[in-house]
Amino acid sequence: LEIIVTILNENDNSPVFPHPNITRDVPEDTEVDTVIVAREEVTATDADLDTIYYELTTTVQNTDGYFAIRRVNNPEIYLQKALDYDKFNSTTLLLYARDRPVTSPEPTNTTTATITITIKQSDTRAPWFLPCTQIHNDTSVCISSPYSGRINISEMSTDPLLLEPGPIYAVDPDYTISDRIVYSIVGGNTNEVFSVDSDTGNLTMNKIVTSPDSFLLQVMATQVSNVRKYSVATVEIKVINKSNFPPYFENGVYNGMVFVGLPQRSFVYQAGDPSTPLVITAMDQDFPDV
Repeated sequence: LEIIVTILNENDNSPVFPHPNITRDVPEDTEVDTVIVAREEVTATDADLDTIYYELTTTVQNTDGYFAIRRVNNPEIYLQKALDYDKFNSTTLLLYARDRPVTSPEPTNTTTATITITIKQSDTRAPWFLPCTQIHNDTSVCISSPYSGRINISEMSTDPLLLEPGPIYAVDPDYTISDRIVYSIVGGNTNEVFSVDSDTGNLTMNKIVTSPDSFLLQVMATQVSNVRKYSVATVEIKVINKSNFPPYFENGVYNGMVFVGLPQRSFVYQAGDPSTPLVITAMDQDFPDV
């Protein structure tokens, strides 16, 4: 008697990942569609020889959509959306491997692999001159105002010039890199009157100016390790007559009078002379004819 025995495969094995825990450092400027984890590193095996179905999720809030798998049966992980270090610098992905489709009513065996992603800040931004204001709370853009200062005509200053809203100063906004900044004057320096310290940004005079004028300097801040990362700020220097005396009021006390019931912006009149508006004037000995 010949007896044929057929062994039926029972779905009693879960898929197995070759590496259940994977760590990756990803530069911030990685191009979209770049492979982050190769297919062979995350392809699970199943002793039951079932077809494996994959699903990728993230455990960190607001990091959805940046990483994805190629297809439901291809677990290669790639970058789906451009990264921004200021938005997040790490995330944890969970890759599920199932031996049945997600929608299958049959019992399913599932295995999970954990992929830890660390975002490394890249040198993506040019120096910022300070102080500056971020636009619409966007940390990638910071707009600075022009610098301004004054010098006296026919007078040589040996100290760094005082500027508004502060001294010339720039930083590398990619703060984990924090490249050193060097300064130079690239425009507006007629007759080489001024020079800038390449390390500190202090602006000083090389010679006197003999005529009232103004200079519109262009000062460039450049990163030492990447000369293509630079910014240019405007510095306006006005040449003025030297002021030796403070202004003063002609009178120490002024007395005025107003009438009840007058509308806004009505004149205040001199006390005792209701027909003459009260005028407060100041004088300056440096400008006797003004």
